[in-house]
Amino acid sequence: MDNRLNVLYEKKPCYDIVFSTDFDGLLEELEAQNIKVRKVCVVTDSHVSSLYGEEIMGILEGHCKKNVLFSFPAGEESKTLSTVKDIYTFLIKEKFDRKDLLIALGGGVTGDITGFAAATYLRGIDFIQIPTSLIAQSDSSIGGKTGVDFDGFKNMVGAFYMPRLVYMNVSVLKTLDDRQFFSGFAEVMKHGLIKDGGFYEWLLENMYEICDRDTDTLLEMIERSCKIKKLVVEKDPAEKGERALLNFGHTIGHAIEKARNFTLTHGECVALGAVAAAFISWKHELLSKDEYYEIRDMFVPFNLPISIENINPEEILQLTKSDKKVEGDFVKFILLKKAGKAIIDKTVTDDDILNAVAEIHYVEDFE
Repeated sequence: MDNRLNVLYEKKPCYDIVFSTDFDGLLEELEAQNIKVRKVCVVTDSHVSSLYGEEIMGILEGHCKKNVLFSFPAGEESKTLSTVKDIYTFLIKEKFDRKDLLIALGGGVTGDITGFAAATYLRGIDFIQIPTSLIAQSDSSIGGKTGVDFDGFKNMVGAFYMPRLVYMNVSVLKTLDDRQFFSGFAEVMKHGLIKDGGFYEWLLENMYEICDRDTDTLLEMIERSCKIKKLVVEKDPAEKGERALLNFGHTIGHAIEKARNFTLTHGECVALGAVAAAFISWKHELLSKDEYYEIRDMFVPFNLPISIENINPEEILQLTKSDKKVEGDFVKFILLKKAGKAIIDKTVTDDDILNAVAEIHYVEDFE
């Protein structure tokens, strides 16, 4: 069973997103990429390699000029230029040229690293995405953003580089632990909040099925989430305008991620950042108080945090100044007018950010 979306780039067909419940259709999709005359390198992390590496290598075997696998240690700490350098070295030793192909098999870290390596190896080599986490299937594998962290700052080095194909097998989401699954849900919720109030309501109505990881529900959820991102990306592929809406929750979220030395998941930090951004939206009189509290509380049933202990608001503020969304003297902030309608705002002050961080900062009362 599969469906597909076609993503446009500069108004021309660019790549397909294939939605499936298995890997049965993967070989046909790869053959459409003419793999029989190409060397193929599967890039994955140590965890995903143990789950799906053998299966994907088996699908490739005998259908391409050569298939090899490159594995790196799982975790955000591997999302560095050092790992990209290791990929370059591996590809050079395996004599990969511009006609060959990389496959990103894994979550957001793998997709970002592989995409950046593809964008820069020999000034550009094709790659495809086989995302295996909810955060990658719903968000990071779509839209051509690639990159790595630099000195602990998120995605500071990167490139816009589109994949040739994204193949999503939603059944793999059943192997995720609960924390990683719900981490990915933060990006799904984000898409509803910024662009589609109807989808946001659907997520709440299907809360139990989503938490139980019902296959048909996940398939519909991911396809609807990807449609939202597809529409935004097609209008603004290089993030010169509307695509910035996808950063909702990320400015303060990335700062918390950095301050906590990546001990929280990306989705947990995005949820906290989204609550902070919704709070600022209320204080700017864009949302009502009731709307703010409803949006805040809707993260809770999906096991996402709405408060955090032991953070320094001044540190978070200073880290937002290092975010790549800073333009001149201000932070380009994404606020909400309502669930399903986001805007780009350039009037958020330091005090706004400090007050928002104070709102999500849990301080235990011992009295």
